[in-house]
Amino acid sequence: MVQLLGQFVLALSPIIWLVIGLCGLKLQAYQASLGALAIAAVVALAAWHMPAVNMATAALEGFAMALWPIVIVIIAAVFTYNLTVHTGAMETIKRMLCSVSADRRILVLLIAWCFGNFLEGMAGFGTAVAIPASMLVALGLDPVTSILSCLIANGFPTMFGSIGIPTATLASITSLDAIALAFTQALMAFPFLIVCPILIVMLVGGGTKALRGVLPITLVAAASFAIPEALAARFIGPDLPDVVGAVCSLAATFGFALSLKGREVPEEHRMEVAGADEPIGASEALRAWSPFILIFAVLVLTSKIVPFINGPLSTFKSTVNIYAGDPEATLTFSWVNTPGVLILLCGIVGGIIQSCPPAEMLAVLGQTCKQMSKTVVTMLGVLGCAKIMGYAGMISTIASFFVGTLGSFYPLVAPLLGALGTFVTGSGTSSGVLFGNVQVQAAQSIGVDATWLAAANSLGTSAGKMLSPQSIAIGCASCNLTGKDGEILGRIAPYAFAFALCMSVMVFALA
Repeated sequence: MVQLLGQFVLALSPIIWLVIGLCGLKLQAYQASLGALAIAAVVALAAWHMPAVNMATAALEGFAMALWPIVIVIIAAVFTYNLTVHTGAMETIKRMLCSVSADRRILVLLIAWCFGNFLEGMAGFGTAVAIPASMLVALGLDPVTSILSCLIANGFPTMFGSIGIPTATLASITSLDAIALAFTQALMAFPFLIVCPILIVMLVGGGTKALRGVLPITLVAAASFAIPEALAARFIGPDLPDVVGAVCSLAATFGFALSLKGREVPEEHRMEVAGADEPIGASEALRAWSPFILIFAVLVLTSKIVPFINGPLSTFKSTVNIYAGDPEATLTFSWVNTPGVLILLCGIVGGIIQSCPPAEMLAVLGQTCKQMSKTVVTMLGVLGCAKIMGYAGMISTIASFFVGTLGSFYPLVAPLLGALGTFVTGSGTSSGVLFGNVQVQAAQSIGVDATWLAAANSLGTSAGKMLSPQSIAIGCASCNLTGKDGEILGRIAPYAFAFALCMSVMVFALA
C-alpha cells in the first residue's frame, strides 16, 4: 500500500508542480509548463524506466499535437480578432452590440455564453475563450472578468466541442453506443448548464444583486441552450448538441434582449459606447461582421453536417508514427479541413472585404504570432508532459490507485479523473482517451452502468477545462494579460472545485 501511494504521488508530481508553480511561485504559464515537462521526463526515466528514445518521441508527439491543430487555431482566432480591431470593424461591432443592449450583463450572456458556445461546438481548441474574451475586453469589460466569464461558459460545452469529437472518440474507444452516451452526458450536464449563466451574471455584476432585473433573460439563455442540446444528443447524437443549443440560445436571448430595449439600465451595469445610438447601414454591418459570418458559414459547410464537402476536404491529411514505443500509435494531421486553417482563411477574406491591404494583414499576423509566442511554449510544455505521462504509465497509475483503494466508492472520483485528464492535456478528447477504458473497466468491476461512468468522465472534463493552464494561457494571451495565469487560476479554482464536488456527489448518488 505504501509503495502504491508512493507511485501515485510520483505520478502526480508534474501536476503538483504546475499548481505550485502557477499559484505558489507565481510563475508564468510557459515557465511552469516547461518545469512540468522536465519533471515528467525525469520521473518517467527514473521511476517508470521508460527508454530515453521513447520519452523523447512521446514529448515530440505532444509538441506536434500542440502545433497542429491547437496552436494554429489559437493564432488564427486571435489574428481574426486583431484584424477587426486594426480595420476599425470592432468599433462597428461594439456599437451594434450596445445598440441591442447597454447592459453589460446581457452582453456577456450574448458573447461569452451564446457566441462562445457556438464557437466551441464548431471549432473548439480555445476559440471559445480567445475570441469572446477579446471581444468583451474591446467592449470595455475588465480583462480578468472577461477571461473568467469565458472559462465558466466554455466548461460544460467541451464534451460536444468541435462537432462532437470528444464524445465520438470516447464512444469509439470504449465501444459504447454514441447516442446513448451523448444523451447521458447531456442529462448529467443539464443542471450545470442552467447554473453557469447565473454565475456569469453574478461574476460580471458583483454578486447576487446583479441578477435583479435580468434573471428572466438569464434563465432563458440557460434553458434555451440546455434543452435543445439534450434533444439533439438524444435524436441526432454527439455531433451537433452544442451547435443546436447555441443557435437556439442566441436567437432566444437576442430576441429577449430586444424586448427589453428602452428599459433603464442601472448605472453600475451600463456600458457606454460612443455612437451606439447612431444607425448603422446594412453594408457597414456586413463588412464589420464578415470574418465571423464567414467562420460560421465555412465551419458549418465543412463539417460532418455536409458530407459531400467534408469528405473530399478530409482526404488532405497525413498519418505518421512519432512515438517509438508503439508503431501503431499514430497521429493524423488534417491539412485543410481543420479549424485553424479555415478560420485563418476566413480572417484573410474578411480583411479583404474590410479593405485591409495585404501588407497590413501580414503585419497584423506577425504581431499576433509575437503576442502568442509564450502561449505556444505553454502548449508545447503541457502537451509534451501529457504524452510522456500517458505513454510511461503514470496516468494509469493514478487511475489504478483510485480504483484499487476506493472500490464501490469509485464513482465519487470518476468525474475527477476526467477533470484531471483535461487539466493536464487541455483537451476533453485526450481525457477520454486517457481514462475512458479505465472508467468502463471500473464500472464492470463494481457493477455500475458503464455508460454512466464514461459519461461522468466527460462531465469532469468541464471542471478540468476551466482550470487547464492551456485554457488560461489562451485567455491571457488574447486579452494581453501575459503573466497573470496564476491570478486567473486562483480566481477560477473555487468555481471549478465547487462544480467538481457537485459532480462527484451526483455521479455517486445516481450510479
